[in-house]
Amino acid sequence: MAGSDDMPAPWLSIVGIGEDGLDGLSAAARERLAGAELVAGGARHLALVASLGKPTLAWESPFAASIPMLLRHRGKRVVALCSGDPFWYGAGSVIADAIPAAETTVVPAPSSFAWAASRLRWRLEETVTLGLHARPLALLRPHLRTGARLIVLLRDGAAAAQVAAYLSGLGFGPSRLTILETLGGPRERIRTATAAAFVFDDVNAPVAIAIEAVAAPGAHVIPRVVGLPDELFAHDGQLTKREIRAVSLSTLAPRGGELLWDVGAGAGSIGIEWLLAHPANRAIGIEAREDRLQNARANADSLGVPHLDLRLGTAPDALKGLPTPDAVFVGGGASRDGVLDAAWQALPPGGRLVVNSVTLETEAILIGWQARHGGALLRLSIERADPVGGLTGWRPAMPVVQWSVTK
Repeated sequence: MAGSDDMPAPWLSIVGIGEDGLDGLSAAARERLAGAELVAGGARHLALVASLGKPTLAWESPFAASIPMLLRHRGKRVVALCSGDPFWYGAGSVIADAIPAAETTVVPAPSSFAWAASRLRWRLEETVTLGLHARPLALLRPHLRTGARLIVLLRDGAAAAQVAAYLSGLGFGPSRLTILETLGGPRERIRTATAAAFVFDDVNAPVAIAIEAVAAPGAHVIPRVVGLPDELFAHDGQLTKREIRAVSLSTLAPRGGELLWDVGAGAGSIGIEWLLAHPANRAIGIEAREDRLQNARANADSLGVPHLDLRLGTAPDALKGLPTPDAVFVGGGASRDGVLDAAWQALPPGGRLVVNSVTLETEAILIGWQARHGGALLRLSIERADPVGGLTGWRPAMPVVQWSVTK
């Protein structure tokens, strides 16, 4: 479709480049560079095209600070160089957030993942791919199981040793690591070691590390179902227990890309399992006690969801100004004035609300809400076999009344 007269012409070309530099560029990428009035990129990228003699603009750190500098050259013919595929853990997405698509053209190159898979002879569609340049290593945790294959992009050579230490600390020391340095370029180097025996201290960037995970006996592998074992969570007793948690998560029905409010987060277990359900999910946990919030943070990190957004505060005041949720779980404080009102008002049509109660007073409140708004009431009773003298008997936990509704 032809552009209208008032539509800005593309002035910015986002061009992927590999370690093979100019030699590896497509004809389209070469054409963009030949006509450029300015070339922007990281120091490594600019060095790869230095022979062209073009005026340059070096990226700032953090990268987002480069965007205003780039926009000052709007209207010129500018090429922004990015590593490999600009939109696979690359800088292209940050640029695209600031500059309309009509003002840009994109010429990608093979990604680092593609280079790594070709060297390893791995099926890329069956491999977990992660970019951890500026993200915590804890994001590896949910993917670790014997037989898993991961390709991980790292910020620098030192991070490779940190990955090895992290894996060993989790009981994955036997995992085979392949360190892939400067792939596709003249300095390419590939070496292997187990995580437990990793000794390389001269790893060059850009670097990817391939992990063939092997769990040692006793290592905790995170199940891919709701209802994680209670012993995986640090807590002071304020924990939605495994069986109740499994029913609550099933009722909340997490879907990809949704936001949960976890009100009265306690140990953070509901928010953590919500995030584990899909990598694009988001969760905000509200907790009134700092000690419990610290437990929740530690649990989120140890279970591989360090992005759980935990906030100290008391509902309903702590709910003001939060982004609109797709679902709300109230595990504590439902009897406090205004909490359920605030949660209900915040939910959009189709949003889900799940409230758990262990007291008669809160149960009465939930019965009233169900009478007005519908939904389902459920009473959950769990009994566990415990020693009784020299024998064994059933010991009941406090029953939980759950109200769930779709607005």
